[in-house]
Amino acid sequence: MADRAHLVLEDGMVYEGRAFGAGATAFGEVVFNTSMTGYQEMLTDPSYAGQIVMPTYPLIGNYGINERDSESREVQVSGFVVREHNTNPSHSLSTSTLHDFLVAQGVPGLSGIDTRAVTRRLRNRGVMMGAITVGESPESALARLRELPPYDEVDYVAKVSTKEPYDWTEDGAAAGRRYRVLVDDYGVKYNIMRILRSKGCEVTAIPAKASAGYIMSRRPDGVVLSPGPGDPELLDYAVDTAKSLAGRVPILGICLGNQVIARAFGGRTFKLKFGHRGGNHPVRDLDTGRVHITAQNHGYAVDPDSLPPEVRVSHVNLNDATVEGLRHKSLPIMSIQYHSEASPGPLDNTYVFDKFLEMLS
Repeated sequence: MADRAHLVLEDGMVYEGRAFGAGATAFGEVVFNTSMTGYQEMLTDPSYAGQIVMPTYPLIGNYGINERDSESREVQVSGFVVREHNTNPSHSLSTSTLHDFLVAQGVPGLSGIDTRAVTRRLRNRGVMMGAITVGESPESALARLRELPPYDEVDYVAKVSTKEPYDWTEDGAAAGRRYRVLVDDYGVKYNIMRILRSKGCEVTAIPAKASAGYIMSRRPDGVVLSPGPGDPELLDYAVDTAKSLAGRVPILGICLGNQVIARAFGGRTFKLKFGHRGGNHPVRDLDTGRVHITAQNHGYAVDPDSLPPEVRVSHVNLNDATVEGLRHKSLPIMSIQYHSEASPGPLDNTYVFDKFLEMLS
């Protein structure tokens, strides 16, 4: 665990640290997250597929890994970079160390990195591809890195989406089933399905490439377009499905689902310089004027000037004025860019699910 290792950025910058987790080299887009807790949720969030994730909070691993907080079936990140890696966690629910968790899933970690310096570089220059090198020279890793396709050219949704439909039954029987909800799985987080289940819904996750005809054949009361990784401009199949569903069934889009809905109505998306990833982003609800503190994890945003008249912006980010939510003016379609299901994170945003269920009644 004390082996030397490096973080290599595509611009040639190299940071030396110590390896933990799996002894392997990893490649991916390097991004930072400003949340103070929740590293297990970060590691298992499918929206991080293809990325090397770096928390800005300096101490990681201090409460271990438990059996409750995973957001998917496996670690999704390509690699994990931290300032200080704690090897002796203390928590009543802990069943594993962070090191053992990464080893078991073949994912490398890197500690002892000046994460403030890396964060500043990414904020100034924008996110970029990078590598964690273990047992390989930085020069060799950089040469291999430059031969790989950039993050923006890979359809990661196809990699993380379920291959077969499945019912969410982890939380027991839905009390007096209110609605049948299908979740179009672009990289769904378990907590979306947990919350829907807790509100009495029968929940089924379906593959991202399922057709509108298949979805309607399941006779849903509503459809959720889930969060997920990658560039929405690569997801014509999801956009076509959303376009075909519009007006036939109520739809809620979350994060990537928000961008897919925008594209379904002719809107465009663009890449943010360094994205929004953390648990403290202020968002204004334009309908009520209320400001919500939100958890976010996205690298792309909707261009508001590209939206048609029938789609309005419902929420905006108070840090940079980017689009944080959409409403269709006549159809039962709503979407948000932030994570109403965030765990850990602010809980006041779960009202979005209640708004969605109101559309189903």
